[in-house]
Parts: sequence; structure tokens; C-alpha cells
Amino acid sequence: MTVPWSPVTWLYVPGDRPERFAKAVASGADVVIIDLEDAVASAHKDEARANAAAYLRSRRSGVPVHVRINDLASERGQADLAAVGRLAAAVRVPKVESAAVLDLVSRAPASSGAPELAVYALLESAAGIVAARDIAAHPRVAGIALGEQDLAAELSITDETAMNHLRLQVVLAAAAAGLPPVPMSVYPHVKDEAGLVASCRAGRALGLFGRTAIHPRQIPAIRRAFRPTEKEAARAAEIVEAAERAERSGIGAVALPDGRFADAPIVARARRTVALARRLADEEPAKEEPPADDRPA
Repeated sequence: MTVPWSPVTWLYVPGDRPERFAKAVASGADVVIIDLEDAVASAHKDEARANAAAYLRSRRSGVPVHVRINDLASERGQADLAAVGRLAAAVRVPKVESAAVLDLVSRAPASSGAPELAVYALLESAAGIVAARDIAAHPRVAGIALGEQDLAAELSITDETAMNHLRLQVVLAAAAAGLPPVPMSVYPHVKDEAGLVASCRAGRALGLFGRTAIHPRQIPAIRRAFRPTEKEAARAAEIVEAAERAERSGIGAVALPDGRFADAPIVARARRTVALARRLADEEPAKEEPPADDRPA
């Protein structure tokens, strides 16, 4: 059985800093995102678009490079799509508030004859969250993600509990549409590695998977946070072994050594866990979190 591959790390690089593009690709990130939107001042956006197109034309293979274009409802966003739509592995569309705006991708010149163009929709407003299920179900959409800072500002949210409610809505919308897991939004405190790891683990518990980064130094911490712990990997391997034993014997039910049974979704999850542990095996194995009372002050 082949386990689907999902990126763990996505690294943003500003479109007006072309000297950083190759460094970003060499950073170890699973996906690099050239940003033409928030990271670029208005006066430099045309230059950034030209930089992205030139770089993408010069590449032949390697780490997937996505481009975050400007708002697709704007002339600038449509110009971005026309310039990079044939060149990028995918485009990331910000401020998506309805499925209808994504129809512009199909009508854009860059997409004619290129139906395989992948689109990632970024939900950054209340309207986007309300329309999440329709957006996720759009035939052009390959994935969805939250723009948490814009969303929190619009809704005046300061409580993580409220943000978790919104995150779960997006996780549910992606799963219902058969999309890959939703990656976490950026963690803005570049030097706070402990906070980044703790945040990633909290997001992982909500069903989020992987994270976008704004600096290469965040990549190892994100990988470590999403790597299965030794206990999780061992438990998953036990389930996979039992499932393979049952398959060889022609037995439908998967019986575990402790007497419990594992059904198909549990086995599928165990296979994903084993595959992820192997993929991230170059990192130091993740340790179990100590009980709260045993953690150093």
C-alpha cells in the first residue's frame, strides 16, 4: 500500500529578494513559496513578479516551488497568474472568500491548456471560513490553509480556544473534500524555537499537519515537532505488522497483542505514522512530553 506524501515544511521567500530563491530551495524545506503578496511592498510587486517568472523559467527540477500571487479578484493578481501559472508547481491564492473567485483560474490565459495547475486557497477572513466547504470542494483546489494573522485581526480574536474552533472547521472542510491535511500558519517569532515546537504540537493534536515558515532556521524545529514520538512509531509499527499478518492469513479482523482490534482507518493511520517516522528519521527521535509536574521550570 502506498502512503500519500504530504509536505511537512513550506518556506516563504519574498519575491523581491531573488538572491534568496536558490538558498530557500537548498534550505531543506519540502516546498518553497515565492511570495508576491504580503512580503512585497506595492512599489516592488511588478519587479517581484518578473523575478519569480525568470527564476521558474530557469529551473528544470527539484524542490517544488509555489507562488503566492496577489488577490485573484484584482488586476495585479490576474497578472501574476498569467506570468507564473504555466511555470509554478502551484499557485497560492490569498483572501479567497468564495468558490466563484477560483473560476478565474480556469478563465485565465495561463491556465488554458494547463488543467493540471494546482491551486491552494488561503482562507483569511470570516467570509472565507463560512465558505470553506464550498472552496475546498472546487475542482481546481489542491489544498486549503488558514491565514491566521489576518483572520485574528478581523475578528479581534486573542484567545487560542477561539482560533482552535476556526482551525477545526478548516480541517473538517479539507477532509470532507478529500484534500491533504491542512498545514499550520506561520509562527512569527523566529527566535522562539520552544514556542514554535509547542505550537506545532498543539496544532498537530487538532489534525493540522506541517507548517509554513518565514525563516530557514524554523525548519528543523517544525520537522521535529511533527515527527512521531518513539512510542507513537512503535505502536504504529505494531499495528501495521498485525495488519500484514492478518492479510497473509486471509483474516479480515486485525487483532493486536493486547487483545484489542484495529479496523481499516486505524491501520491506515498507523501506516501513515510509520511512513512519516521513516521519512524524518534523519532527525533526532522525538521524545515523549514529560508530565506537567516533571517539566523543568
